[in-house]
Amino acid sequence: MQMLPFFRLCLGLGFMALLACQPSPAPETIPAATGWQGPQETFPRLFREVQMARVFPDSKTFADCTPRQSPAEIRAAYAQASDQAIFDLSAFVEAHFELPQAYASGFVADMSRPVMSHIEALWPVLTRQADAGGEAGTLIPLPHPYVVPGGRFGEVYYWDSYFTMLGLSVSDSSQSLIGSMVDNFAYLLDTVGYIPNGNRTYYLGRSQPPFFSLMVRLLVETDSSRELTTYLPALQQEYDFWMDGASRLSTEKEAHRRVVRMPDGAILNRYWDDRPEPRPESYREDVELAETTDRPADSLYRNLRAACESGWDFSSRWLADSQTLATIRTTELIPPDLNSLMYHLEVMLQAAYTAAGDSAHATHYGEAAKARAAAIRHYCWSDRYGFFGDYDWVQKTPTGIPSGAMVFPLALGIADTAQAEGIADALQRYLLRPGGLVTTPFETGQQWDAPNGWAPLQYMAIWGLEQYGQAALAKEIRDRWVRLNVRVYQQTGKLVEKYHVEGSTSEAGGGEYPLQDGFGWTNGVLLYLLRRDG
Repeated sequence: MQMLPFFRLCLGLGFMALLACQPSPAPETIPAATGWQGPQETFPRLFREVQMARVFPDSKTFADCTPRQSPAEIRAAYAQASDQAIFDLSAFVEAHFELPQAYASGFVADMSRPVMSHIEALWPVLTRQADAGGEAGTLIPLPHPYVVPGGRFGEVYYWDSYFTMLGLSVSDSSQSLIGSMVDNFAYLLDTVGYIPNGNRTYYLGRSQPPFFSLMVRLLVETDSSRELTTYLPALQQEYDFWMDGASRLSTEKEAHRRVVRMPDGAILNRYWDDRPEPRPESYREDVELAETTDRPADSLYRNLRAACESGWDFSSRWLADSQTLATIRTTELIPPDLNSLMYHLEVMLQAAYTAAGDSAHATHYGEAAKARAAAIRHYCWSDRYGFFGDYDWVQKTPTGIPSGAMVFPLALGIADTAQAEGIADALQRYLLRPGGLVTTPFETGQQWDAPNGWAPLQYMAIWGLEQYGQAALAKEIRDRWVRLNVRVYQQTGKLVEKYHVEGSTSEAGGGEYPLQDGFGWTNGVLLYLLRRDG
């Protein structure tokens, strides 16, 4: 795969010594965003009643509605109307709120066009122009245009956007959107303090897999007018957010927010959410799930939200019994994908500080990356299972669940040669299917499990395998995935969020909402693979 040059590391201090002499320690706390409220805070009684009464089949719909009047006027109208003997909740919502736009849902494919032309025609449909600011509702305004996934997802999503950008990087007409989207994420880092899951107020409290450093890398390698040092403050802010509290960990305090101190003193990351309450976009689902278990509700809600920060909402990899959503334990796991991305962020900080002439900080982040890579190989690699996987830091044991996350240490250059060979073998034993890679081999009814395959995991696997000389397997995954995408397009005129890769002609399913078309990251990965190899 013709990918961007990887920055190499060459320095060697111990990790505990590193913590003791940090040139620029992370702040003790990350400031919370102010001035924004989620819909459950703006309309507490009304929001709960609408969600629990199933006014909309999809809980996200009401969370995305735009008020037609001021919140105070709507609250007053609701208080008066709901006291009446006859009250039509659906009619009240219709009168006082505007429904969200479903991006690309009305797009009619020209089936005479090849799939690459179809994708090029979709970019303008999936592009939101810069938000004017002061919008009512839950949208966090962004100053530059951006591409949304499509369907129910009418806002930007953090990790989705990297895979969309891959397609934009080989687009005939839309490459400039990469810079606009990176600048939007830098804006969020500056104003919010982190990149939320998406630009909605109800996503405040969590982020998503930290792909920002890969986005910056893609931008500076494809646009000669962009300088890496321009994004140094944003890269540093991203790191400070994810590493908040690392300097305060000890044998008595093993974890804080997104950082965990391992038994040997190494610091690794986990997924987290700062708000242990039902997700507004899935409010009814979370409340009803909590009613099925004796588990403390705040623990359940936090772990559900942490899985949303992972992007894998939901998957057997997070479940204590590998089957039941109520056993979710995301915060107890050290994921290889997250920590591989944090390694890349440290590498990019080293490169950015080097470019800025700051050798002390460059040395610091080079050592941090080296220490993290060693810790990933130590804790996330299992000789017993033969792949990289999640490590349960509470039970101090690997989970043993094979998943597409195993490819991230390959894609980001962390695995050694023997581990790369083990991953190639594990992919073929556990995950390779007629349509590409299945996410996990387990069928649980969750969308990030069998029989579903997802574009980002295909891409990361292809990239990683090619870096380690596994070109034949990389090509096999690429060819199977591309054939499936093209066949579904030729049959339906659609490119969709996820695919059934088990060999059946049925649609992918599972999860909390119907299959979505559009679709940002599918378009991006498919166009990139076709143009790269075409």
